[in-house]
Amino acid sequence: MKYLYYPGCSLESTARQYDVSTRLLMSALGAELTEIPEWNCCGASAANAVDRELSLALPALNLAVAEAAMPGADILVPCSACYLNLKKVHAMGRDDPGGLAEANEIISTRSLHYSGNARPRHLLDILSRDFGPAAIEQKVSKGLSGMVVAPYYGCQCLRPYRVFDDPETPHSMDALLKAAGAFVYKWSMSARCCGASHMTTHTDTGQELVYKILKAARGADIIAAVCPMCLMNLEAYQKEISARFGEDVRKPVAYLPELLCRAMDVQNA
Repeated sequence: MKYLYYPGCSLESTARQYDVSTRLLMSALGAELTEIPEWNCCGASAANAVDRELSLALPALNLAVAEAAMPGADILVPCSACYLNLKKVHAMGRDDPGGLAEANEIISTRSLHYSGNARPRHLLDILSRDFGPAAIEQKVSKGLSGMVVAPYYGCQCLRPYRVFDDPETPHSMDALLKAAGAFVYKWSMSARCCGASHMTTHTDTGQELVYKILKAARGADIIAAVCPMCLMNLEAYQKEISARFGEDVRKPVAYLPELLCRAMDVQNA
């Protein structure tokens, strides 16, 4: 299978391991990734708060370039925030033609146009629906036997667009982890918000949200994430949160492709 690939900014910096493990995993599954030529930032969580036109133009530029580069191909997007921003503009073709026309008017200055055909899809969507647990199981050599994994989906790959999983009780990651040999930890916090960028603007609230998630995962060996912001929030503040709430809630956190690559014994050359 062939996909266009949109890594996004985080995967070239703080979430570099997410990019590396995603590329390794997809290669091991027989998929071919073509990085979108000269892709730009999608606007992340900041553009919409600063300028509406900018929040439309940035993802529209990427989608238009992708559509021209490989017509008809889906776009694999690992970062949940990037996926949400690209999906917003893609969905306008169906739900808000006026909004899509506005986005196209803005990017017309670059002689670009997005018709709505290039479809952004989250990594978890592609893994669970295009490949499925059977494809993972066939590649497993080492496995994750004995490892209790808490699947953490976060918000943005599930909401507001109900595409590949139930936003309240998601399960797509569970089957993939089971296929890799892990024991899936059953908990009620898998789709709860981690606070996202509010961890820096409303720190007390963000820490309280993360504390509840980490505390609920106390019976797991590790948390599996599919979003750079989620992983950073769950991992980077553990010492501070443990001290604040007087309880040791420290827990390893890893990206889903890292765990699947480990199960397959796929390593970076």
